[in-house]
Amino acid sequence: MGRKMFVNLAVKELDRAVGFFTALGFGFNPQFTDATGTCMIVADDVFVMLLTEAKFQGFTPKALCDAKASTEVLVCLSCDSRAEVDDLVRKAVAAGGRTYSEPQDHGFMYGHGFEDPDGHIWELVYMEPGAVPG
Repeated sequence: MGRKMFVNLAVKELDRAVGFFTALGFGFNPQFTDATGTCMIVADDVFVMLLTEAKFQGFTPKALCDAKASTEVLVCLSCDSRAEVDDLVRKAVAAGGRTYSEPQDHGFMYGHGFEDPDGHIWELVYMEPGAVPG
């Protein structure tokens, strides 16, 4: 049986986070959405739970990280083309995010990324088909 992956991220303002990721083209599962969190659909078996800080704190005994000051996680998403990488970065910046580095072109692999309004870093990468033996 295959596994599903759920990445949990604390957000300061849930509505702002939903608006940001909606602008990037992501959908949400209303079955797992309320005033304290939502389930963002990344792929068939990959989801990001955007949780208010209070809700997130209920799952950990540790202090929450301020993602604008410290890095708690790097989320990396694959893309189908270089153009998709650039398009998602453009949409992220237009929706209130920011870039944190220049694009990286390694020939067979191209990447860029953005920081969402809560400071979480999202890396985007396109790899030429056949560049890595399967």
